[in-house]
Amino acid sequence: MRILYFAWLRERVGVAEESLDPPDTVVSVADLARWLAGRDEAHAAAFADPKVVRAALDRRHVKPDTPLDGAREVAFFPPMTGG
Repeated sequence: MRILYFAWLRERVGVAEESLDPPDTVVSVADLARWLAGRDEAHAAAFADPKVVRAALDRRHVKPDTPLDGAREVAFFPPMTGG
């Protein structure tokens, strides 16, 4: 699975993207965020407040409880503002 990080999430994690194979117990976007947060201090800092992290599965914005269902790409980013 390709994981993309944008804005301050990328800065905290230290990479723009990773290719990872989460365990079978990771079935939703929220599960993935929790699993990533447990990987190391950098990921823990990025996902410290999951309420402010948004996600997209295969370029479609989704809610945290959305099942991964074989998604090939998951992007994490902060809330966006218009202007």
